Amino acid sequence: MILSAAEFARRTGLADGAERLVIRPYSSGSQQPASYDLRAADEISLPLGSCTLLPTLEWVELPMDLAGTLRCRSSFGRRGVLLGGGFVDPGFRGQLTLCLSNLGKEVVVIRKDDRVAQMVLHEVRNPGILYNGRYQDSLGAVGAKQL
Repeated sequence: MILSAAEFARRTGLADGAERLVIRPYSSGSQQPASYDLRAADEISLPLGSCTLLPTLEWVELPMDLAGTLRCRSSFGRRGVLLGGGFVDPGFRGQLTLCLSNLGKEVVVIRKDDRVAQMVLHEVRNPGILYNGRYQDSLGAVGAKQL
């Protein structure tokens, strides 16, 4: 099941508890019918053929029964910007790092506060294990771990 705007509102409005969803700072202008638009924390320029890491403005905390999928907004996709990967495990806390590639015909400038990616939240049935990896409590853009 994908969460609706009403369920986003209900869960972000909870004072505490196992179902509480945190998106801070929350913007009603970023709430879509079945997703939430994540904003750029910094201004960056995406050169042609590059892959650039960009942190989201929002701090996100997912409860144990929700997971997120990140998608590039179509307004950037039409300009050749692709979002690499994008899955957020239950229990994640922190700013999200977006990996943006420019396959278009011109340099793309992303300004601070631009809505750049959509976060779609999915219900996780019978949750058990929570995320506790390297990116927990991340601030700013976090590079890849060494394999």
